[in-house]
Amino acid sequence: MSCCSAMVAGGFSPNERMILSGDIGGTKANLAIFKPLRRGLKLVCSESYLSREHANLEEIVSKFMALCGLEVDAACFGIAGPVKQGRSETTNLAWVVNARRLARKLRLDFVGLINDLEANAWGIAALRDEDFFVLQQGHADKSGNAAVISAGTGLGEAGLCWNGHGHRPFASEGGHCDFAPTNALQAELLGYLTAEFGHVSNERVLSGPGLHNLYRFLRDTHRAEEPAWLAEQLRAGDPSAAISYLAMEGKSSLCMQALDLFVEIYGAVAGNLALKFLATAGVFLGGGIAPKIATKLQGPLFRSAFVAKGRLQSLLEAIPVKIILNDKAALIGAAAWTWQDEVRSKVRPSAKRRNSETSRRSRR
Repeated sequence: MSCCSAMVAGGFSPNERMILSGDIGGTKANLAIFKPLRRGLKLVCSESYLSREHANLEEIVSKFMALCGLEVDAACFGIAGPVKQGRSETTNLAWVVNARRLARKLRLDFVGLINDLEANAWGIAALRDEDFFVLQQGHADKSGNAAVISAGTGLGEAGLCWNGHGHRPFASEGGHCDFAPTNALQAELLGYLTAEFGHVSNERVLSGPGLHNLYRFLRDTHRAEEPAWLAEQLRAGDPSAAISYLAMEGKSSLCMQALDLFVEIYGAVAGNLALKFLATAGVFLGGGIAPKIATKLQGPLFRSAFVAKGRLQSLLEAIPVKIILNDKAALIGAAAWTWQDEVRSKVRPSAKRRNSETSRRSRR
């Protein structure tokens, strides 16, 4: 159990009870229950599930609630995919997530459903200095916008707009924008992937599966040899995880080239996002990949690609760039989302607790 720092101006009322939050991705579904305190949230219960081993989110929620044995008064789930009117068809899962069905399952009047990167953005304000790995110190404009980009099973992007009082997160589906090559090698990569996929998004090159795509391109264009032991190792498990590990350990020239290309593209795409959102308050790298390759991202390839924006290079050089190390940032953010003024008005105690309180009052 741990206590997170305050996430919303004014903190939390100790009279508020329990919040269920979820960070739902193509690989894992992470759930947690938080207890609001005056200065933040206390983690009460958490668990992680493999998404593809379950038919839908309701099944996972049922297991988790049975495990924890608690009633909740509010809930919000960050979903890896676009959310429209309380409904999301997940990008990397064959699920349809519906807020009304989840509300019925939890016996709540209202359940929040937001994009997972928006949840990540809501969590940033809760994090401490030790929750970040600095790639570029920069000089933060605290009244400027900020941005989050996360490479994992897919590629997510979100923004934080400065509204004069604080940063207001918002979702995007920028990870599915067209991949834009920056040199001859990347142009050849685009042609290679176009032949296979037709449309080539940033996610096709900047994600776990994207790293494998880069590896296959370099192998098939004979940039380096693939020895038999390496081919066998990739077939035996998650190829992207194996490529990343072998590259970081310096055990395969082909894997090292693939990861270098990945890092270079990551820098360019993050720099583009910084320009589009004018993210002078900072760019944050979330997701599961960045913390594992932090020392590689700290090298010259990422930063050179990030700032290589012609006449606006000096603007990019001043933007802080940090990796989010806290793997519960999106869970914290989903919980924080429920305490916006316009959302709090919709949140009432759970049906079971309302009935219990009504019963107690009637006995007095």
